[in-house]
Amino acid sequence: MKLSKTRQTDAVRWKLLLASATMLFVELALIRWAGANVVHLSYFSNFILLGSFLGIGLGFLIPAARGQWLKRWAPIPLAVLVVLVREYPVQVRQNSSEVLFFTSVKVTGLPEWVTLPAIFLLTAVIMTAIGKITADYFRLLPPLDAYRYDLLGGLTGSVCFALLSWLRAPSVVWGLLAAAALLILGGRRNILRYGIPLTAMVAALFVESTTAGSSWSPYYKIQLFNPSISVNGIPHQAMAPLHVLLEENSNYRQAYDQTPANPHKRVLVIGAGNGNDVAVALAYGAERVDAVEIDPRLQQIGAQLHPAKPYDDPRVHVHINDGRAFLERTHTRYDLVVLALPDSLTLVSGASNLRLESYLFTRQAFEAAREHLAPNGAFVMYNYYRTSWLVDRFAGSLNDVYGHAPCMTTFGQNAAVLMAGMTPADQSCKQTWQPSGAVPAAASDDHPFPYLLHRNIPTLYLGVLGAILLVSLLSVRLTGVRIRSTLRYTDMFLLGAAFMLLETKNVINFALYFGTTWLVNALVFIGVLLAVLAGVEVRRRLPRVNQPLLQVLLLATLAVAWLVPAHAVLSLPFALRLAAAIALAFAPVFYANLIFSDRLALAPDPTSAFGANLLGALTGGALEYLALVTGYQALLLVVALLYMGAFVAMRFARRAGEPVRDEAVARPT
Repeated sequence: MKLSKTRQTDAVRWKLLLASATMLFVELALIRWAGANVVHLSYFSNFILLGSFLGIGLGFLIPAARGQWLKRWAPIPLAVLVVLVREYPVQVRQNSSEVLFFTSVKVTGLPEWVTLPAIFLLTAVIMTAIGKITADYFRLLPPLDAYRYDLLGGLTGSVCFALLSWLRAPSVVWGLLAAAALLILGGRRNILRYGIPLTAMVAALFVESTTAGSSWSPYYKIQLFNPSISVNGIPHQAMAPLHVLLEENSNYRQAYDQTPANPHKRVLVIGAGNGNDVAVALAYGAERVDAVEIDPRLQQIGAQLHPAKPYDDPRVHVHINDGRAFLERTHTRYDLVVLALPDSLTLVSGASNLRLESYLFTRQAFEAAREHLAPNGAFVMYNYYRTSWLVDRFAGSLNDVYGHAPCMTTFGQNAAVLMAGMTPADQSCKQTWQPSGAVPAAASDDHPFPYLLHRNIPTLYLGVLGAILLVSLLSVRLTGVRIRSTLRYTDMFLLGAAFMLLETKNVINFALYFGTTWLVNALVFIGVLLAVLAGVEVRRRLPRVNQPLLQVLLLATLAVAWLVPAHAVLSLPFALRLAAAIALAFAPVFYANLIFSDRLALAPDPTSAFGANLLGALTGGALEYLALVTGYQALLLVVALLYMGAFVAMRFARRAGEPVRDEAVARPT
């Protein structure tokens, strides 16, 4: 009898692990896939994350006896989203004058305040169904045991998706894995009910994956129309023959024409892409070209198909890395540093507003580039900047860093080449930059938003966040969740909001210290889960914890993280930088989850407490937009305030005499 009960418990544990892994895997897949297929949505992928948190939170808050129909029909909303987006392509229309989105497509589709909440709502429905499946297994186990297997499932899902990103697996592979997991979770009773919609979903993804010229990188869905390359549905690059690149007045040759005394022997190209700038550097006699490109697939396409075959030249050294991270690690000095059209079309993480190239355009990045110039060297950057204020921001930053106005060559409307020599004598300009109006302040490592005109939250974001908040409130009411009954878990709600902000801050810091690559982002997320799991394991082995002491330690580690400036960590050698970054990031995470685990272990209704925590994470994701005003370092103050609010709420709950689970019940057997 005891053996049978043990087997039943083990079966529940493994089903919970699978459900949690599926939940996180589908969330990550939706962020990548929807951003690749809904034009411009990749700029707003954090809204999919917020929809996921809402859905999972609702799934956990719905009582066990209710919402079983959600489990029976769980695959249908997922299949509907995939099929609709594939068959009826939509775009997020954007026309904000406060923040720029790099795109060459004709603006069509519904307004963003309609499209984004609709996608948010459909995502929430998908994740509510999977969250309900997970929650029903969660409540069958003691709270810390359940939380432990939920975390192990999250680790499994995130590692699995990271592995698929590394393999550049097409979307049909993602769909097959998700479908297989859902079929197992649905059981034999639901084989037909699950099989039909999942087959439709996989079929749609198969058609997408077998489209000629279509492939996936860790960042984009790439479509090749040789010689043009589109990513996420937007024209991005075009390979050109060398004679075209070297035509008179070509933007590619301006840096060389305007530095006649420069030997151009050592050239660094950041954003090497398909190889156009590399080919030009070789044509001007470079003896060594370091070609830095963050996307391995874009570089591979250039190596295979560029007519000039620049990547076949032994003088070229390819570095698949983030440009800023390369600058921080290399000790080489260059005659010319080229910032070549690094305008990504996606965010670093679904939890932040940081774009892949944001840390290339801060004042500190321009200073780092200057430090790597040889005597008489020069720095050049060019792009289709869309607005005069962005040209002024970058040119003004170069003017401040180099101490003189850069050369400026314009092409059409707001397309420009900006070039600055180490001294005025190292540049030969037809025209120097003159501001067109008030020069916007330079972006900084703490406020890395070069495409944001002012330090504010654009009305575009405020409107969408308002719509999402309204949808969230209505969803809570429509699912029958009793808001009053969840108020006793106000502390758990605040803990979730604080932790989400803390996790986002860690992702941002690691992106600065080690690069905005997909691998760094995946490793940080996995590291956070491991730190959380460590907190759970410590709490499982303790009969009691000293909550006041843990709260002091948490606030102390947050204070240290706030007091240590990013440039101090960035200046350290790599090994010390890694050690400092891990300590500053994961110490607060560890203490925060000891506090959370203790609260969860003693909660009378752990599943509802966990649901309230997830809704708090949604709020924390929305609060991340405060960084557009304050910068990222100040978010730690918001995190500290949220945690202090949670600690106060805990005391009120105790004074109110909230029933507490018996410790013997709370601890796993």
